[in-house]
Amino acid sequence: MQPEIKRLVELQAADLYLAGLRARLNAFPEQLADLEKRVAAGRQELAAAKDALTTSLKDRKKYEMDVESWKEKARKYREQSFAVKTNEAYKALQHEIDHAEREVAQAEDRLLDRMVGGEEFDRQVKAAERAVAELSRVAETDGRRLQGEQAVLRTELEAKEAERAQMVSSIPENLFETYERVARRRHGVGVAAVLHEACSLCGLRVVPHVFQELRRADCSDIFQCETCTRILYYVEPPPAAAPAPPEAQSSAARAHDS
Repeated sequence: MQPEIKRLVELQAADLYLAGLRARLNAFPEQLADLEKRVAAGRQELAAAKDALTTSLKDRKKYEMDVESWKEKARKYREQSFAVKTNEAYKALQHEIDHAEREVAQAEDRLLDRMVGGEEFDRQVKAAERAVAELSRVAETDGRRLQGEQAVLRTELEAKEAERAQMVSSIPENLFETYERVARRRHGVGVAAVLHEACSLCGLRVVPHVFQELRRADCSDIFQCETCTRILYYVEPPPAAAPAPPEAQSSAARAHDS
């Protein structure tokens, strides 16, 4: 492999690593925002629970006043019944008393329901307060951890970018420009290995004379894939495993038969 191509392959590895670092760094704002969203959602639930409790307390006050109002009416009707002189007037007042007492009973039932409901709303408020406190604690802890990881990655990114600049300075300008141009169009990958006489990334078979040139140790030409345009380099395939000696094969066969 040409020294320039070897450096280009090393640059490609560095660029892919840098792309991974940048992707991880770009994910931090969303992760931090997600922590804030969780806390905000918990606070909204708490606010809703408090509103429900406030409404319940208002309703309870209203039902208490209804109970007292109808009790007062029933008391007044009884007092009036002692002063009436005709049977018809007495019956009329007794009817109003019965009606007021029924309203008292219904108002007391509503009040009891609201009191029970109010206890449940109160429990919900307390549970929501505990949830918000826990969400805030977790968000603060995770936020500090994420910010720490972010700072470490930024430092590493700066160091790797400096290393990349040194790599670029050792690559011929025209070769680097070709690499950059291809990489921009090919998802950041500008070089491709030739494996089994084909481009390892797009699969196009390399023409025989190009393949032979790539295999030469003294090859000085730059070849690009005819389909994906990536800069090609040859990778020597690993040597095939040597066949086992006959006696070893016979021993293996006997072991299998037994």
